[in-house]
Amino acid sequence: MNMKTKVLTTSAMFVALTAICSQIQIPLPMVPINLALFAIYLAGTILGPKYGTLSILTYVLLGGLGAPIFAGLSGGFGKITGPTGGYIIGYIVATLIVGLITKKCGYSWWTLVIAMIVGLTACYIIGTTWFMYITGNSLAASMTYCVIPFLPGDVVKIILATALTIRLRLSLPDLMRAEAI
Repeated sequence: MNMKTKVLTTSAMFVALTAICSQIQIPLPMVPINLALFAIYLAGTILGPKYGTLSILTYVLLGGLGAPIFAGLSGGFGKITGPTGGYIIGYIVATLIVGLITKKCGYSWWTLVIAMIVGLTACYIIGTTWFMYITGNSLAASMTYCVIPFLPGDVVKIILATALTIRLRLSLPDLMRAEAI
């Protein structure tokens, strides 16, 4: 199998992984806790900024077109324009940031952790800003609904995604050169 086919196949797998991780959730009143960001981190570190971002953009477009792949098996353009839509858009930006930082700075444990924290921060800024705009909530209320309850889980996701990235990079060295395509 040539490299382009491997990269495209793996990119499609990341669309599916993100859809699956979006369903593994703990429902909360305003914004559910799910594993989507875990898949986002992996897409950025394994596929890099170009193909990682394209895979998550594909996920967002499929969900926007109505495929039930967002949290709670939801989909549709209304989900993207709704209160949690900023976080969905933030996934694209987070993937790009994680991919760019790791491509430029390397794949050490701390570089991966920092890249994921910066990507997470961007996702939170976009998502929380959108949430405030749509709901009219204050920053404090929005942080209470959308950020603070998620932080312990985010730490776990970042640690697991970092460890898995390091392991996968050893197992999939050919795929790690995907950005050259």
